Amino acid sequence: MLAYEKHITLEFRSNHAEPAMSRNLYFLAASLLLLSVVSCGFSLVPNALQPNLPVNGSIWKTVGLVLFLASLVSALAGILTAMFEQVERRSEERMRRELQEGLANLSRKNRK
Repeated sequence: MLAYEKHITLEFRSNHAEPAMSRNLYFLAASLLLLSVVSCGFSLVPNALQPNLPVNGSIWKTVGLVLFLASLVSALAGILTAMFEQVERRSEERMRRELQEGLANLSRKNRK
């Protein structure tokens, strides 16, 4: 009976659709990269076209660099999260397969 309860728990967990955390991190990385490109683009615009904005191009370049580094960190976190999700999914599939094989062997022994 306990093995049957574990089987139900594994089925419930595998059928439960969770949003992929790595996908959200990829979107964050893309957004930060876009902001980084815009910020670096501001450093190339002449000062007359930037009313009420910092006129020093190095500020825009620094902000762009920081946003670019944040984008890289977010993309790395997305990659690592996707890898760990895949490892967890394969581990659950292996446990489910072993449980099904164990139940099949148990039912064969009970028939004899």
